[in-house]
Amino acid sequence: MKLLAKLLTGMIVFFAIIGIGIYVLVQQFENSNDDSEPEYVEETKSVEEFIGSISETARTLAAENDLYASVMIAQATLESQYGQSGLGSSPNNNLFGIKGKYKNDSVKLATSEDDGKGNMTTVMAEFRKYPSYEESLKDYVRLLRNGLSWNKKFYTGVFKSNTKSYKDATKHLTGSYATDSKYNKKLNKLIAEYDLTQYDKPVKNKTTIKVADGDSLNHIAETYNVNVNVTSIKQWNKLNTENIEPGQQLEIFQY
Repeated sequence: MKLLAKLLTGMIVFFAIIGIGIYVLVQQFENSNDDSEPEYVEETKSVEEFIGSISETARTLAAENDLYASVMIAQATLESQYGQSGLGSSPNNNLFGIKGKYKNDSVKLATSEDDGKGNMTTVMAEFRKYPSYEESLKDYVRLLRNGLSWNKKFYTGVFKSNTKSYKDATKHLTGSYATDSKYNKKLNKLIAEYDLTQYDKPVKNKTTIKVADGDSLNHIAETYNVNVNVTSIKQWNKLNTENIEPGQQLEIFQY
């Protein structure tokens, strides 16, 4: 009996080892024949690349409607986390956190509200959904120009004709457009850091240059007297990196 038991145990172990070996071989064969393409992961936009994607539309709309393009771009950058937030990115494209519906289209998302004393609470709200950034920018302009249903002059304090500088406009937006008590300081910081006042002026000249061997964005910025170092060049050319290659074409703006 003991001999039979040992024989049975040996056979079980033998077939178990064979089974494991067959399973491993099958898995290796399936993996070697898996010709599916690797998953594509979209690169995160830089702040400059986002600004470049809306700057010229903002410049045109602001000039036509007595507004500051610098403030418009700063708001879009802050409100949408430079196009990376769930509301600001596709398919919602709501750059300014405007609530309600746009052509009967909307999306419900959680949002933080400031009670005016710096205390933040989270609530669910319905936000407008746009087919593109351009539609979002145009709707924002309509809001500022037309005001609210109960006060058509609610945003006249942001008009260029009613202010001395963009800082007056951002101050007016604090507590009116946004409940964040530090809203103007955040906007002013973005405007200064990314030289957004350049978009409050018309373009005098635009030059296309070709990158030479050994060139860098810093060298190009110095050569063409570009303000705020390389950030403007990155904006004009929608770059998400400072890496450039010989032969690459870049646009240089002058104001």
